[in-house]
Amino acid sequence: MADEFDVIIRHARLRGSGDKTFDIGVSGGLITQLSDSLSGTGADEIDAKNGLVTESYANPHLHLCKVWTLDMMGDDAIKDYHGGSMGKAMSAIERASVVKENYDASWIADNARRAVALAAQHGNLHIRAFADVDAKARLEGVKALLEVRDEFSGIVEVQVVAFAQDGIVREPGAAELMREAMQLGADVVGGIPWIEFTDADADEHIRVCFDLAQEFDKDVSMLLDDAGDAGLRTLEAMAVEAINRGWEGRALAHHCRAMSLYPQPYFQKLVSILRRARVPVVSDPHTGPLHARVQELLEEDVLVCLGQDDISDAYYPFGRNNMLEVAFLASHMLWMTSRDEIERLYDLVTTNAAQSMNVENFGLTPGCVANLVVLGEPNVVEALRNHQAPVAVVSNGKIVDLARMSALSARS
Repeated sequence: MADEFDVIIRHARLRGSGDKTFDIGVSGGLITQLSDSLSGTGADEIDAKNGLVTESYANPHLHLCKVWTLDMMGDDAIKDYHGGSMGKAMSAIERASVVKENYDASWIADNARRAVALAAQHGNLHIRAFADVDAKARLEGVKALLEVRDEFSGIVEVQVVAFAQDGIVREPGAAELMREAMQLGADVVGGIPWIEFTDADADEHIRVCFDLAQEFDKDVSMLLDDAGDAGLRTLEAMAVEAINRGWEGRALAHHCRAMSLYPQPYFQKLVSILRRARVPVVSDPHTGPLHARVQELLEEDVLVCLGQDDISDAYYPFGRNNMLEVAFLASHMLWMTSRDEIERLYDLVTTNAAQSMNVENFGLTPGCVANLVVLGEPNVVEALRNHQAPVAVVSNGKIVDLARMSALSARS
């Protein structure tokens, strides 16, 4: 008799269901049944042993072309970026750019492959991955990440972002390189308008990015107001551009650290614009001393999520593509420590993150794509406490070979 399911996960606890357990049936890459007990059989079966099973994790912000490059440079960039009130953030970016003088797709791909395999081990199955595009980096990072994206297809979805890290107006030839990156197959148009020298140049930076997004029918991701300057306003400018272009829900805002310094009347105005533009905000509070006003944004019904941001590069010395670890750190940085707040943090690395990346059909109900993690802990509080890798991961309806992912992620 043929198996009725491709995969069955048995004895799974679900969020909000207490001690009750469920069986989850998977067929054709989708969750097809969820009940107290499935009578059918599966080609593969996982005994969750009363552990928590949830949607997989998603990382909407990772500079994947730079992972494990910290050893190539000193600590000057980190000191500038983390120092004081982030008044030297632009200097930090300029110092960090030295690593790109040695960019080559081969070693970038090797590092990125390790990082994506590490993501798979931790059940992080969707990554929005930035690749610098400028005179130093050229298209080496984009080429490397496109290679790794295709290699991990069906296991980890990598959305490659062509990212104008050093600016567009201030960086001769950057606009042309960005178009070439999109022609090569990049998935998202990335910008950083606050890095420009004038407000007019920042507006032009935003315009060029949205021109490309419309030309290639792609989403936009921008690092905005990432410094200790209460006068920065590129988040507002980007959100207004999204409204004017009809790109609501297709533009994602990253960092927005200057928001922490905004006066309340301006913050309230900004919230209204973000809601109308349907612009989510990605915060990475563990990678800098300032951060977006996460709790207030959530209270105002702005979609918010968390990102890893960096793995051992010029801006952050740690990281392992473990979104439970990111949520654990955020719990401390944001003082979100009640049970309800911890549950919300879990949303910020699962459902909120996937929605912010426009991942389709993401969830834990029949009909959703079967991207799931089976944890060794019974609930979200314990999952964050330990932030351990899942005991099993299902991607697109198939069990991930975690031993192979471990071997790929090991340092050679």
